[in-house]
Amino acid sequence: MPAVFLPFIAVFLVLFGVFPTAAQQSAATQVQVKLGYLRAYEPQLTLSVLDVAPRDEGIAGADVAIADNNTTGKFLGQTYTLDVTEVKLDADVKAATEELISKGVNYLLADLSAEQLLSITNLARDRDVLIFNVGATDDRLREEACHLNVFHTAPTRSMLADGLAQYLVWKQWRRWVLIHGSHERDKLFADALRRAAERFGGEILLEKEFMDTGTARRTDSGVVQIQRQMPVFTQDFPEHDVVLVADESEVFGTYVPYRTWTPRPVAGTAGLIPSAWHPASEQWGGTQIQNRFAKANGRRMLWKDMAAWTAVRVVGEAVTRTNSAEAAKTADYLRSPDFSIAAFKGQKLTFRTWNGQLRQPIFLGDGRSVVSTSPQEGFLHQVSELDTLGVDQPETTCVLD
Repeated sequence: MPAVFLPFIAVFLVLFGVFPTAAQQSAATQVQVKLGYLRAYEPQLTLSVLDVAPRDEGIAGADVAIADNNTTGKFLGQTYTLDVTEVKLDADVKAATEELISKGVNYLLADLSAEQLLSITNLARDRDVLIFNVGATDDRLREEACHLNVFHTAPTRSMLADGLAQYLVWKQWRRWVLIHGSHERDKLFADALRRAAERFGGEILLEKEFMDTGTARRTDSGVVQIQRQMPVFTQDFPEHDVVLVADESEVFGTYVPYRTWTPRPVAGTAGLIPSAWHPASEQWGGTQIQNRFAKANGRRMLWKDMAAWTAVRVVGEAVTRTNSAEAAKTADYLRSPDFSIAAFKGQKLTFRTWNGQLRQPIFLGDGRSVVSTSPQEGFLHQVSELDTLGVDQPETTCVLD
């Protein structure tokens, strides 16, 4: 439900006696809900200056959701706060986690690497803290390294790859070539694309690795060299429909579109890009959240902003429904059939009970607009079409304990 309607609904419920009045609330115990945001951050070099992440990416989305929760919370005796802590990339995050917990935080939004997140899951569990992963797309966090106290509002690489593959197959563009980078993140996304090809009937005809040689990324001579080198690099490709790119490390991907030997569409981490959100999305009430976000932050909403916004709203929904700020009650509710959350994506979203991943559509877009949204028409599932994206229950290796 669009957050703009929440205060009006709350007033209606007060008038009809469903919720207590302000006077009644003053005599009641106020529920204090303390959330923390733990973020690993350092400025990162990108191929295009237009792709440099905003300094407050993710945090801005959480702040908007905190305001949304408090708008309704004032009628219900609930107060929500957010405590933000930043650490360096690859830093030890245990001390920062301990500090947030010591402040009374029992819901922790984590924008960390997989290794950092795994280093604090047991610590958080022992202190009755729920973690919401809003940044890491690693499938292993939902599979062999899953944890009962971790919920994921960020999508997985397999969900992103499946969303893209469904669209390409729907278009009958089934013959693919794959260029992947030499870093671990690039290889993981390439793995997800291979899995998606096998799952949906795409065919990867050829793969090539683009080695990171550490050369300068932003020079005039570099642009000239790329214009000459990329056609040669792709000259030996067999006849194909689409060039898939796996370059999460930002080494070469932006240089692929319009520079290949054979003119073909590019998709993956460049060209047509799968994401959990798109800054141009206006469907399903998207204009409303985009306008509120832009008014508060002076920019459009990115996918990490939406992942963080959703996590905070999930907590608000659970606290309201259970009338409790206890993390254990929230966790039970999120896994129950009673839970769902509206997030401007065309349908109510729920968590997969087998690994804590939020079911959600995948947006496919270029730099200007949303091209399509997956799951695509015709990809059916006996439980939820959203479960055609990512690891389904019969495939999972997760054992929650």
